[in-house]
Amino acid sequence: MRKEEIVKLPLCIQDYLNYLSVVKNKSQLTILEYASDLRMFTRFELRRHNPDLASLPFEKIEIFSADISFFEKLNLTDSYAFLAFCKDERGDDATARARKVVSIKRFYKYLFANQLIKENNMVNLEAPKIKKSLPKYLTLEQSTALLRAVDGKNKERDYCILTFFLNCGLRLAELVSINLSDFSDEGTLRVVGKGNKERTIYINDSCIKALKSYMRVRPVDGVIDKNALFLSNQKKRISPKTVQHLVNVYLEKAGLGNSGFSVHKLRHTAATLMYQHGNVDVLLLKEILGHENLATTEIYTHVVNEQLRKAVDSNPLNNLDKTE
Repeated sequence: MRKEEIVKLPLCIQDYLNYLSVVKNKSQLTILEYASDLRMFTRFELRRHNPDLASLPFEKIEIFSADISFFEKLNLTDSYAFLAFCKDERGDDATARARKVVSIKRFYKYLFANQLIKENNMVNLEAPKIKKSLPKYLTLEQSTALLRAVDGKNKERDYCILTFFLNCGLRLAELVSINLSDFSDEGTLRVVGKGNKERTIYINDSCIKALKSYMRVRPVDGVIDKNALFLSNQKKRISPKTVQHLVNVYLEKAGLGNSGFSVHKLRHTAATLMYQHGNVDVLLLKEILGHENLATTEIYTHVVNEQLRKAVDSNPLNNLDKTE
């Protein structure tokens, strides 16, 4: 959803999005995700309760006229019908549907807290169960191979990007947003993460060395965003799409293409390597990664536990049966 489309939303949703921005200090990306979910929810419910709209293409249903009284009449049955629509007709997986549940519940919580509705009919709305899976990550050897695959005219920049991903566990949006002014003389980097929350990361020797190497060749003349650390060939701040492309190119060169690896998997790699080889306490790892909840970080302890189990299972004495 584009920012300019917000004005086509019902006024009560626009007010809620303003609240998220001004009071909750949510990022623009997060706000647009909520806006998209609530737009789809409203379109579905308008069509569900107005058969005359059934003949219109779903994306053409205008929702601006939906007011507080419309949302107040909706109940759990309506919301579960919407989630069924998302699953059966939109092909949303459990994670995507769970996010829509969050969007609906928080919107209704806002309406109720501000006495815009008399009763919160969505307070007991349940999200689908999400199957927890261990994060996919590169091994130490694969990470080394990826770094050694870097070449070409932008090799200093690209090597620095991969080094920051693999050593700091940055998110893609965090990396492309790094400014020169975010570094301190004490060897720290200020990172702006989800929800515009700031955290400080201590950069290690590998990052410092890669950074110095890149800064020696980083363009100076004609740079459009002079404070941006990583620049594109057009001397503008590098885009997320460009970073995704170069990571995929080097994964292919390292023989790791078509293996399910991606930019975000480099973040998983950094976290797993720190936990495996650095004896990093899970609470410290939570701060480094900028996780809001400890449960999110604890998935990396499960990775190691699974490896320990497999190591014990691989013992040749595992198959010995003394009763035979």
